[in-house]
Amino acid sequence: MRGKAVFKAGTNRCLHLLARMPLGAPLPSETELAQTLEVSRTTIRAVLAMLDDNGILRRSNGHRHLARQPADVDYFPEPQTLSAGASFERLFLEWILQSGTSPGQLLNAAELARRFGTSTTTIRECLARFQHFGLLERRPNSSWLFNGLTAGFVSEIYDVREMFELRATRSLLALPDTASQWRELAAIEQEHRAILAHMDRDHALFPRLDERLHRVIHETTGNRFILDFYDVVATLFHYTYRWNREDAKQRSVIALGEHLDYIAALRSRDQRAIDIRCRRHLRTARDTLIRSLHQQGVASP
Repeated sequence: MRGKAVFKAGTNRCLHLLARMPLGAPLPSETELAQTLEVSRTTIRAVLAMLDDNGILRRSNGHRHLARQPADVDYFPEPQTLSAGASFERLFLEWILQSGTSPGQLLNAAELARRFGTSTTTIRECLARFQHFGLLERRPNSSWLFNGLTAGFVSEIYDVREMFELRATRSLLALPDTASQWRELAAIEQEHRAILAHMDRDHALFPRLDERLHRVIHETTGNRFILDFYDVVATLFHYTYRWNREDAKQRSVIALGEHLDYIAALRSRDQRAIDIRCRRHLRTARDTLIRSLHQQGVASP
């Protein structure tokens, strides 16, 4: 299962890359693509072979060229690109938010395994990650106590997120201008402007773009603790955004503008401006999350 998830995630990342290229453009080498997309050469060969078969690429004089722009149907659905653990984490948090699970309620690992169709080993590993962040507490007999989502919990999460992200921006600035992360940042900036140009149609694309931007920054640290933490933050944001659509377009407009200011500061390499833009955006994200939880009656003050 993990191999399929890696292949599908690699395919989607490759399609995002191709979508930014003009028709007829030659592709980088397999080695360059594997490094850019962070997959093995075996995986990238399988991805390219499928794109050849689907008519997205064509071969000419020993090189691959872009034959057509990727369409929505070419992408794998997001749940299929996740490992079993990551998929459960997102489904679990969505269930917590939508089922009315109350603080103090006990959850059973075996029952969760049956509900989500996965192994108890996967369940225990993922619940332990949520325990690490204070959302759950382990109890005897494979039970877990749900502590609840409170404004205080969210504020603590975002305090740590701010500290980690500011540290990550320093790792990004240490990279040369030729690093792939700067190219990805430029592409993300263009996608922001494309969404703003068609807000009525495309505002729902924002959550995935938000995750891409912050993940590019965090991954420059190479720090597994920071990346592990960001996975939980991204999961929390993803489902609370999807769950509360009352003012989704307005929130997206504000966040897109803050992102563009943040990206401009990053590209200026002005650390003071970066710190200001980063803190401002994360403060908005924290307040939005708390307000969304309060509106749905999930979080207590």
